[in-house]
Amino acid sequence: MDKLTADDLIYGYINGIFPMADADGTLYWYAPDPRAIIPLATYKPAKSLRPVLNRNQFEVRINTAFNEVMRGCSVPRSEDDSVWISEEIINAYTELHNMGLAHSVETYIDNRLVGGLYGVSLGAAFFGESMFNRVDNASKVAFHHLVLILRQQHYILLDTQFINDNVRRYGAIEIPKADYLKQLKSALRQKARFTETDPMIKNQPNE
Repeated sequence: MDKLTADDLIYGYINGIFPMADADGTLYWYAPDPRAIIPLATYKPAKSLRPVLNRNQFEVRINTAFNEVMRGCSVPRSEDDSVWISEEIINAYTELHNMGLAHSVETYIDNRLVGGLYGVSLGAAFFGESMFNRVDNASKVAFHHLVLILRQQHYILLDTQFINDNVRRYGAIEIPKADYLKQLKSALRQKARFTETDPMIKNQPNE
């Protein structure tokens, strides 16, 4: 396969597949069955996170440090953690970001990036890719802000790919691949824009 491009990513996502790299950089495409999603209507911040949100401990920004967020996500979290975000993946998603289809939500303290997440937006579907934090709760606040944006802009699908303990804490569930593809098809028919139009969005911690 030639070098991964933004067009490859678009084709993959609209067909329910996504790439990951092995340690040697070899790319593979995945289509999990069952698939993990996070229902936007039922998400609620954990009780332990609400005081953090109320204190406005973090400044939240979108799309101001996309490449840096990807590089933060590419760092192994432990000695046993595998690295699947290769330089080729970073370059392709950055190309997609430059096209306005990949986005980052970032958290800052004193103007220093301390956490964030990134993903892809097509139609009314958002495909969450990865998150990182350098300070406790930094990625959780970024995710909370992501959900507020998706709700405000009437997204209907938040894909999180694989189930694991990290996404379970945000309310992730598994559904059959066939059901996922039906939801994906419906979401792709609708239009949504990944942006903040409500200046009060940061002040909604206790939904």
